[in-house]
Amino acid sequence: MSAIPAASAVKLGGASEVARRPRTFDAADLTGLIGAALSAAAIVWLIYYRLTPLGGALGFWLLWFIAFLGLHWLIVREREGALAANDKVMASVVTGGALLVIGPLALILGYVIVRGIGALTPTFFTQTLETVGPLSDATEGGALHSIVGTLQQVGIAVAISVPLGVMTAVFLNEIGGRMARPVRMFVDAMSGVPSIVAGLFIYSVVIIQLGGSFSGFAAGLALSVLMLPTVTRTSEEVLRLVPDGLREASLALGAPEWRTTWQVVLPTARAGLVTAVILGVARAIGETAPLIMTSFGAKVLNTNPFSGAQDSLPLFVFQLIQSPQEAQIDRAWTGALVLIALVLILFIAARILGGNRSLNRKSRLRRTRKESAT
Repeated sequence: MSAIPAASAVKLGGASEVARRPRTFDAADLTGLIGAALSAAAIVWLIYYRLTPLGGALGFWLLWFIAFLGLHWLIVREREGALAANDKVMASVVTGGALLVIGPLALILGYVIVRGIGALTPTFFTQTLETVGPLSDATEGGALHSIVGTLQQVGIAVAISVPLGVMTAVFLNEIGGRMARPVRMFVDAMSGVPSIVAGLFIYSVVIIQLGGSFSGFAAGLALSVLMLPTVTRTSEEVLRLVPDGLREASLALGAPEWRTTWQVVLPTARAGLVTAVILGVARAIGETAPLIMTSFGAKVLNTNPFSGAQDSLPLFVFQLIQSPQEAQIDRAWTGALVLIALVLILFIAARILGGNRSLNRKSRLRRTRKESAT
């Protein structure tokens, strides 16, 4: 079956009209878009700054966007009609909203890169602050002890919260019963617990009551308290998306309910469960308040998370950013940059691991369709 061309002449009611695909974008559209933007900027600048006593960048850009939408609508209407004009103006509104959301994130990321790239050297990943003084250059020493501490503490939190969160989600969605509502209410209440409260809880129970000490394990426990509700709620929503037909087919073949959940429901929701883990890690990896009262921080490398104080990248940044020395502040910005890069690497790895199976399923489905067609 041949593809429909981007623009073709058709007759509707005796009149010749042009049928277009909604998502087509050619040189004429680009010219009209640029012309509308420049014209709107000139008109708003003349009225806003010259003919009225108004001022301020926020008001100017707001009026510019409104004028741009109006001019863009008029230009597209003259070329393609009112229907296409409405469609493309709404596309501009949606695109503007997306840029409005992405813009602050891009500014933050760009500022962190500019401030932190100067002190980012190979020694930052291989050395600690054990022999570095407050007057040392920013390129001396590193954050090896903080990186190791962050990986171990987040790993402990993931090992605790992910199995508990997924099992709780399975209970809420697959089993239910009288306890489902209070458990769901408890999970929702935990979602609003401030991070400092989680740190105080672990400090009072593990360190004071049980006689423990500041350690990476205590920090991992505090982070798991923060991760657990996020993983549970996201996993429950993902399990709800699994079609009931898969469960019914498995049960009809004689499989028990536990085996249906283990071999049908969970593998089907694998990519979504990986997303739940990602959201849980994002919730906990940048927290500083609970770590102050659990791992306490250190300038030396401690690879044993069960004994002694241990540093982490959020604590590394928090403690150095308060220093009056410029070199220490530069190290703090570099630590923030490495933390962002570490989170990005973990997210990409998780998405790759979670997407392999779904990609394989798609390739097998395409292969099966080709074989059946031949």
